[in-house]
Amino acid sequence: MNTPLADLLRGKKLYLLDMDGTLYLGSSLFPTALPFLKAIKDSGAQYLFLTNNSSRGTDSYVKKLSGMGIPAREEDFFTSTDAACAYLRAHYRGGKIYALGTASFREHLKQEGFPITDQMEEGIDCLLMGYDTELTYQKLIDASILLGKGVTYLATNPDWVCPTAFGYVPDCGSIAQALEHATGRLPQFLGKPQPEIALLAMEKANARPEDTVLIGDRVYTDIACGKRAGTATVLVFSGETTPDILNKSETKPDYAAQDVGEITKVLASL
Repeated sequence: MNTPLADLLRGKKLYLLDMDGTLYLGSSLFPTALPFLKAIKDSGAQYLFLTNNSSRGTDSYVKKLSGMGIPAREEDFFTSTDAACAYLRAHYRGGKIYALGTASFREHLKQEGFPITDQMEEGIDCLLMGYDTELTYQKLIDASILLGKGVTYLATNPDWVCPTAFGYVPDCGSIAQALEHATGRLPQFLGKPQPEIALLAMEKANARPEDTVLIGDRVYTDIACGKRAGTATVLVFSGETTPDILNKSETKPDYAAQDVGEITKVLASL
């Protein structure tokens, strides 16, 4: 955590950017976000939005960011749902997948060619859980039944909470903990902090870890992911993590900034 920010950013070609808590909260864009994104482009680097939030498909994120004034294309994103698809393509050869998530989440998976259902039916041998902002108690009952049968259990991300303008709401990790109390099982998580999501994003951008910096507001997902993937890491205090949380964490970023505005000033000086 003692590396000067200018030294950390000098020569970087790819910025992997968390969104919620880093560029905005809920539907409120931070005033520092647009100048920050412009500064990355002006430096000659590129960025990808790297998010654990699987409640939206990429098309929905394009609409959300465009509505905030951020020019965005589908190829600018790499999500935990993308990481889940990569994992399924490489490892899963089973039957139907019960997708516990939003309609947008299910549609993304269907478009990638996976046999997705959100109903209890024959042939289900995998439960894939995302951050479900459309959660119902029936889905929890279905999940408990499936987990009791021993199906493969995957989840897009371990985040306990999702930041909002008014505070926090339970995220995928919290729902996974609730199901653990009911069934004794925890899923295999596929998004951050697992390094694969960052490595796949770097592969998409044709960048190496030493050319890359990962920026986010969570120590236990964003920063841990960057560390495991071999990138530089910058934590921002605009979302979930506070200085007190960071002090108590064993995982430390290479640099901690108040917000992305602090990073913008340094980029302008390089």
